[in-house]
Amino acid sequence: MCLDRRAFIRLSAGATGAALLGGSSAQAQNMTSAPTAPAALPESIRALRRMTDGVAPITLDERRARITRAQQLMAEHKIGAIYLEPGSSFHYFTGIRWSNSERMFAVVIPATGEPAYVCPKFEEERARELIKLGRDVRTWEEDESPYKRVAEIFHDRGLRTGRIGMEERVRFFLFDGIRREAPAFDYVSADPVTAGCRMFKSPAEIALLKRSNEIALAAYRATWLTVREGMPQPEFAGNCAAAIAALGGAEGGIFCSFGKFTAFPHGSITPQVLQEGDVVLMDGGCTLDGYQSDITRTFVFGRPTQRQRDIWNIEREAQDAAFAAVKIGAPCENVDAAARAVITKAGFGPDYRLPGLPHRTGHGIGLDYHEWTNFVRGNRTPIQPGMCFSDEPTIAIYGEFGIRLEDCLHITEHGPEFFTPQSPSLDQPFG
Repeated sequence: MCLDRRAFIRLSAGATGAALLGGSSAQAQNMTSAPTAPAALPESIRALRRMTDGVAPITLDERRARITRAQQLMAEHKIGAIYLEPGSSFHYFTGIRWSNSERMFAVVIPATGEPAYVCPKFEEERARELIKLGRDVRTWEEDESPYKRVAEIFHDRGLRTGRIGMEERVRFFLFDGIRREAPAFDYVSADPVTAGCRMFKSPAEIALLKRSNEIALAAYRATWLTVREGMPQPEFAGNCAAAIAALGGAEGGIFCSFGKFTAFPHGSITPQVLQEGDVVLMDGGCTLDGYQSDITRTFVFGRPTQRQRDIWNIEREAQDAAFAAVKIGAPCENVDAAARAVITKAGFGPDYRLPGLPHRTGHGIGLDYHEWTNFVRGNRTPIQPGMCFSDEPTIAIYGEFGIRLEDCLHITEHGPEFFTPQSPSLDQPFG
């Protein structure tokens, strides 16, 4: 089973009591408590209303333009075609969602000509219902080779030798079968094409990402109002999942940590119950038409200590410094360096050492929770309009607590803009 970070957190947290409700995984649902009945939800969640009015999904015309752009990039990089199996890139270009199995379902997008699909024969009718871009569907019976169908597509698109791009998440057995059937080609990464398209979001994508993040933040605020002494993690996380669902978000939820376990960047296996004075960290989000949100808020249940205030303020300063370093044309690594400099100056680190900032400052976001490209040391990719990132330095102090503030941003023609307001203070984390 292939899991993204959110699914991994959901499963691992559910297995240990740090539950995350609202995911699509049946296994996760089995390992967490049942969703709270609407009548039993706290008032702050019952009062929520859907925030999806006016949301516009990605159109077929936009997907056609994506394929055209991919073909331009293939020509630039001398790639004859790219091969994709179902996943986020497959959905990005085709609009199709399809669960992977051992049976090949795939699309080949050639540098010239229309896309062609490879499909099990017994799934053909369902596939044709879903396929809106292209009419070429090559089927294979259970005792036939799907790899021959792929090779036939290459041949029929005029390809005899040259480079074929494999999307980064294509499973090895599929790649291996294709290269055995069509050995005359040089198989390379399709990243220059797929990431080259997906890193730069359209206005429609920006709008979906913005609303997805707004839904997540509204759900966080409603969940924050439900905290109580003795609350276990599954209840807190379940409240947030219910809030996201009430607001219209899909696949929504968080992981949450209390007290000293907030120093674990992605949570601890130890079950936790909320006590007066605990730091509380909540991290997660939802999707809207497949587009992800990712927000972290950290606050204190009860009256904060001066130590907690000081570290929270340093973290906010680091997040601000990262944002200020986001300049069009500057390398992505500058953003990480700016956040890390603040934390190091405060006496933490240096580098990735603990106590301090143990991970990169941000990641790309879009159809995947984490996607190209990153605010990380060594990444010289220039920041350009249309890119979207998280801004999330962390200060982890094992044995005490951790603080992370995270908001996502997009790059406009004039510089960066957050999708959601930053957390204004430790006392009023949601304003």
